Amino acid sequence: MFKKVIIAEDLDAMNLGIQEVLKNLNIVDFQHSKYCDEAFLKIRRAIQDNEPYDLLISDLSFKTDHREVKIANGDELIQKVRELQPDIKIIAYSVEDKSFRIKSLFDNAGIDAFVLKGLNSIEELKKAISIITSSDQKFISPEVASAMQEKNNNEIDDVDIQILKHLSAGTSQDEIIEIFKNSDIKPNSKSAIEKRLSKLKDFFKANNTVHLVSITKDMGII
Repeated sequence: MFKKVIIAEDLDAMNLGIQEVLKNLNIVDFQHSKYCDEAFLKIRRAIQDNEPYDLLISDLSFKTDHREVKIANGDELIQKVRELQPDIKIIAYSVEDKSFRIKSLFDNAGIDAFVLKGLNSIEELKKAISIITSSDQKFISPEVASAMQEKNNNEIDDVDIQILKHLSAGTSQDEIIEIFKNSDIKPNSKSAIEKRLSKLKDFFKANNTVHLVSITKDMGII
């Protein structure tokens, strides 16, 4: 079982629930951070002290307040922690149920488990911790397990995310095509990019490109 755990969660009620799970599993050495920046600093300090954490349990959405933050959400925290400490086990614990975002966490950030906050989340969190502590097996809540299946035409992928990020930065469609060609990212033809944009507008029910960027920013996708 894990010996040292850090929790990144800004809601006290959720944090207390996670702590109870850890205590029930006889894990007594754990710390809690309400801010992603703080959690990352603790993880880095633990590595420097040669007392690294075994497990990170992180929410994905964090409310903003007066503090200026460098790491705004759990997605960024998870990615940075994975780069800093490749062998740490990571559980994403969130209300997020969008398949493309969950799949991205597994594929790009290498999370070990995704637990959906809900009616069964406490038992599922216990199960996830028990599974990943002794094996390389992944865990995902049954309600969102379809996220790991092969994507269909109605889902968005990493290329779509890149297009959205470029649009949010003010990059024109022609410039995106040129960037993709130079980086050997496919598809990169004008017709393909136009089709993707049309699909994204339909998917998010956006009236235009500006509306599309606004919606995806609000959803934390970009």
